[in-house]
Amino acid sequence: MDVLLTYGCFLLAGLGAGGTWSAWRAGSQLFAGVLLALTLLAAIAGILRLL
Repeated sequence: MDVLLTYGCFLLAGLGAGGTWSAWRAGSQLFAGVLLALTLLAAIAGILRLL
């Protein structure tokens, strides 16, 4: 179960990074900023799960 949670965090971070880029290119800086913050939280959670 721990492995699936770690993979899920990294998968969510990857999808969030793509969504952030798309939102930024579309001109929605506020949504891109919020999505970037959530993406960073997911990536940090994935890294901390590895430790």
